[in-house]
Amino acid sequence: MAGPQRPRLAVWKFASCDGCQLSLLDCEDDLLALAGAVEIANFPEASSAIVEGPYDLSLVEGSITTLHDARRIQEVRAQSKHLVTIGACATAGGIQALRNFADVADFVAAVYASPEYIDTLATSMPVSAHVAVDYELHGCPINKVQLLEVISAYLAHRKPVIATHSVCIECKQRGTVCVMVQGTPCLGPVTHAGCGAICPAYRRGCYGCYGPMETPNMQALTKEWRDLGASPRDVERALRTFNAWAEPFRQASGSHDD
Repeated sequence: MAGPQRPRLAVWKFASCDGCQLSLLDCEDDLLALAGAVEIANFPEASSAIVEGPYDLSLVEGSITTLHDARRIQEVRAQSKHLVTIGACATAGGIQALRNFADVADFVAAVYASPEYIDTLATSMPVSAHVAVDYELHGCPINKVQLLEVISAYLAHRKPVIATHSVCIECKQRGTVCVMVQGTPCLGPVTHAGCGAICPAYRRGCYGCYGPMETPNMQALTKEWRDLGASPRDVERALRTFNAWAEPFRQASGSHDD
C-alpha cells in the first residue's frame, strides 16, 4: 500500500555559477532528512531523474538574461505552487547585471570573436522582474542553514524566519572589532546578514555578498566612506558587484558615478 505523497521539490538553474545549488548539496546529513521529507522531483545538478510537475516548491537559481530564460521562467512559475529565488543572481541579477549599466553590444563585441552568434537580452534581471516570487533568499552563495529554514517553513505552511538585520549584528555576536572604526571601508552596515561576518573577522571590509538589508542608510554609509578617504569611484565599484542591480545599491552607486 502506497504511503502519502511527499511534497515535490524542484530546483532550477538559470544564468549563474551553480554555487547556490551546491549549497543545497552541501547540507550533508540534513540533506538525508530533507530527502525523506520531500520528493526531489527535479534537480539536474544532483540527478538525471526528472519527475513531471506540478511542484509544491521550486527553488530558482540564476538571473534572466536571454529570451529563452524569459519564456522558461514563465513555465516554471506555472508548474510551481510556491517559487523561491535563491542567491544574488536570482534576487538581484547577479554579477552579470553589470551589463545593465552599459550597452551590452559593446561587451559582446569586445569578448566574442563572432558576436553574431550571441543571442542575449540587453539586461540581466532578477526573477521577480518576470514572474511573481513568493520569497527571496539572498547571498552569494546562500547560507545553507537559511536555505533549510526556508524549505522547512514552506513544508510547515509558515513564513520563513530569516533575520533582517545587517552584518554589523553578526560582527557583534562573534566579538569582532568594527573595521570601520579602524579606518577600513565596509559595506556591513547596509548588508543583509547571513555570512556570519566572515570578512570583518579577518579585518577586511564586507563586500556586500548578501545584498542590501531591509532599511539600509546608504547616504550615511557612503558619507562615512568618503570621510575615510574613499573616492567616488571607490564607492561605485564597491556597490557594483554581486548585487549591483539591487535597488539601494543601484541608486547609491549611480550617485557616485563619475
